[in-house]
Amino acid sequence: MKDYKQLAMEIVKHVGGKENISSLTHCVTRLRFQLKDETLADDEILKKMDGVVTIMKSAGQYQVVIGNHVAAVYADVCEVAGISEASSQQENKAHKNVFDALIDTISGIFQPILGIMTAAGMLKGLNALFLAMGWYSDASGSAIFMNAVGDALFMYLPIMLGYTSAKKFHLKPFVGLVIGATLCYPAIQQSTLAASDPLYTLFSGTLFESPVYMEIFKIPVITMDYTSTVVPVILICYFAAKCQKGLERFIPETLKFFFVPMFTLFIAMFCGFVVIGPIATFASNLIAGGIMSVRDFSPLLAGALVGGFWQALVIFGLHWGFIPVYINNIATLGFDNVMMPFFGATFAQTAVVIAMMIKTKDKKLRALCAPAAISGIFGVTEPAIYGITLPRKKPFIISCIASAIAGAYFGFANLREFIMGGMGIFEFPAMIDPATNNMDSLIVGIIGAVGAMAIAFILTMIFYKEETVADKEEEPTKPAELLEREIIQLPIEGKVVSLTEVKDPAFAQGILGKGLAIEPTKGEVVSPVNGTITTLFPTYHAIGITSDTGVEVLIHVGMDTVQLEGKFFTPLIKQGEHVTAGQKLLNFDMEAIQQAGYSLITPIIITNSSQYLDVVETGLENEKELLTILR
Repeated sequence: MKDYKQLAMEIVKHVGGKENISSLTHCVTRLRFQLKDETLADDEILKKMDGVVTIMKSAGQYQVVIGNHVAAVYADVCEVAGISEASSQQENKAHKNVFDALIDTISGIFQPILGIMTAAGMLKGLNALFLAMGWYSDASGSAIFMNAVGDALFMYLPIMLGYTSAKKFHLKPFVGLVIGATLCYPAIQQSTLAASDPLYTLFSGTLFESPVYMEIFKIPVITMDYTSTVVPVILICYFAAKCQKGLERFIPETLKFFFVPMFTLFIAMFCGFVVIGPIATFASNLIAGGIMSVRDFSPLLAGALVGGFWQALVIFGLHWGFIPVYINNIATLGFDNVMMPFFGATFAQTAVVIAMMIKTKDKKLRALCAPAAISGIFGVTEPAIYGITLPRKKPFIISCIASAIAGAYFGFANLREFIMGGMGIFEFPAMIDPATNNMDSLIVGIIGAVGAMAIAFILTMIFYKEETVADKEEEPTKPAELLEREIIQLPIEGKVVSLTEVKDPAFAQGILGKGLAIEPTKGEVVSPVNGTITTLFPTYHAIGITSDTGVEVLIHVGMDTVQLEGKFFTPLIKQGEHVTAGQKLLNFDMEAIQQAGYSLITPIIITNSSQYLDVVETGLENEKELLTILR
C-alpha cells in the first residue's frame, strides 16, 4: 500500500491541526471531518494540494475529496491525528454483532504472527517425526534444539499476543510485551508454586476448591499456568488499554512518560492475577465437572460435548480444567477416557484445511493451507484455527461438528490413552495398553480419526464457498486496453439526468470521473455489468464494482446518505462477490430516506474514466443503456 503519510500531515495541518478535529470518518471518495472551528481550515491550500481533488462543506462536515484510494489516506490521517480508535469505532459501530466483533478481534491479534506460528508448528512436527523415526533420542542436543526453536513461540505465546493485542487495543506495544512476559514469569506459574505446600485452601469441598500458594498484599491469588494461554493476556491488555486511556487524562504531561505505563502495568496485572486468572480457572473447572456428570449419564453424549467444544475451549483457555483430571486418571487408573474424545478435533481441523486448499482458487489462502495442514497432522492446529478456519467461521464450525461426531464415537467405544503421549499422529502409540499390549483403543482411535477427517472433508467440500473472488488465471478475460466498447446498463429504474443536476461539486464537475445520475423511481439497485463488488461501504449507501474487463463503476445512492449509517439500506451481496449484469445488489427505502431529509439523486461514475478514449452518456437517449465505454 502506498504511503500517504506526508499528505496526511499536510491535511491535518491545514484543517486546523489535530486539536481542531472532533471526529473523522470516510466514505468511498472523501474524508469527512467534524471540525471544532471550520474557519481554522485553509480551503484554498487544501484545494491546491497534490493528492486532494477538492474540498466541500455539507451536512455539518468538512469534506476533503481524495478519490477511490481514500481508505489508505484515511489510515495515515488517523495515525497522524491520533484519532484512529474513535474513527474506527464510529465507522464500524452497529455493523458487527458480538460474535463477528470477537472473531475480528481474535483474527486481528493472531494475523501478525500467523506465518511464524505456522513455521514453528512445522518444526515441532518435524521434531516429533525425527524422534519417531529414531534419527535421534529425546535427550539429544538435536532434539533439545529442535524443540526449543519449535516450541518457544507456543510456550511464550502470551508475550507475542501481548504485543499484537496492544496494537489492536491501542495500548503502548511494549506495555503489552511486559504484560505477556509477566504472565510467563516462571515463579508465578502454578506448576512452580505447587512444589511447596499451599498456604491454605479456598472453597473446600466444592467444585471451586482452590489451593492458595501465594498472596498479593494479603489478597489470595488462585494461580494457574499462563504459558501457552491465549485469553488471559488478551483480556488483560484490553483492560490495560482502558486504564492507560484513563490515566492519560489526569496525570500531568511532564509525568506521563513513566507514570502512565507504571500504573497501567500495576493495575492491569494486579486485576489480571486476582480476577481474570481465577475466573478462567473456575470456568474450566466448572466445565470439566459438568462433563464428568454428563459422562456418568451417557459417555456418548459426554464425548460429543468434549469433541465438539474442545477447540472453542482451547481458544478461551477453558480446557485446563480437564488436564488435572487427565493426569490423575492416568496416575490412579492407568488410563484416561474423560478427555480423550478431544482426539478427533486435530484431524477434523486438518481435513477442513486440506479441503479448503483443494477447493480454493485464492493463491494466498492456498499458500497458508499447505503448511497449516502439515503442522495439523503432527498435532499443531493453531495456525489452521487462527489463520484460516476461525476468521471464515463456517469452516471452523464444520470442524467442530466433525469433531463432535468423532467424540461421540470415542465416548461410546471407550477410547483410552494409557500414557501421556505426543500430539496428532504421534499420540496413537499412547493408546496401546503397555501392560497387555492390547490394541483395542488404538483401533478405536484410528477409526475415529479417519472418520473425523472424512466427515470434515466432505462437509467442507459441500458447504464451504469462497468468500473472495477466485483468481481468474484459468479463464483470462480480455483486458480493457483491447476493448472497443463496453455497455454500462441502467442500475436503477428512474429518470436519467446529467451529473450537473447533482448538488455536489465533486460529482457535478466530473472531478471523480465521467458518468450520469438517476432520480430513482424504485428502491432497488442491480448490477450494470458482469464484475466484482470491490467496495461495499459499511453504511451500504455506495457500491464499487469492477467489471470483468476492468471498468470501475461507482454507484452512490443519494447525497450525504452516509449519515444514515446503514438505516433504510439492505445489501443483497458481499464485498468480494462476483455478480452478473442485472443481479440485485441493494434495496433502499426511498420514502424513509426522503423523510429523513436526504436527496435520492444517485450518481453512477466511471472512476477510471481517464483510462478510456471516452465515456459516452447514452442513457440520456436510451432507456436500457446508461453509458458506453470507448477505447
